Amino acid sequence: MSISRKLVVAGLVFDGNRVLLTQRRADRAMPLKWEFPGGKMEPGESPVEALERELFEELDVSVSVGQIWDVLFHRYPDFDLLMLVYECRLEPGESPRCRDVEDLAWVEPSRLSSYDVLEADAPLLHRLRRDGIPTR
Repeated sequence: MSISRKLVVAGLVFDGNRVLLTQRRADRAMPLKWEFPGGKMEPGESPVEALERELFEELDVSVSVGQIWDVLFHRYPDFDLLMLVYECRLEPGESPRCRDVEDLAWVEPSRLSSYDVLEADAPLLHRLRRDGIPTR
């Protein structure tokens, strides 16, 4: 049996001392779990282009994508996931809304453990709680 591999991008969208979490829709895989926004890269897209597209599709926002903050690998039972995680800031005047997500929350690092996040995102929560929000 061959395990499929997925390359995804995620954005740590910061606003002051808070980071944005989104909740997966009830009709999707791993329903109602919280995660950092992002998704799969389409053929021909760069990681930054994919992240900009995903955040627009999910949250109706434009962002400034910064540097890679982390690269994670996680093995789920049905697939292997490689995730490129970028620092992001909302463009001036932008405010996220639930377009293709169940819910969203701006969360301070000390409160991240109260959210039921995807297994692959858990190391990011630990790092944010330990190191805090990076300054740009």
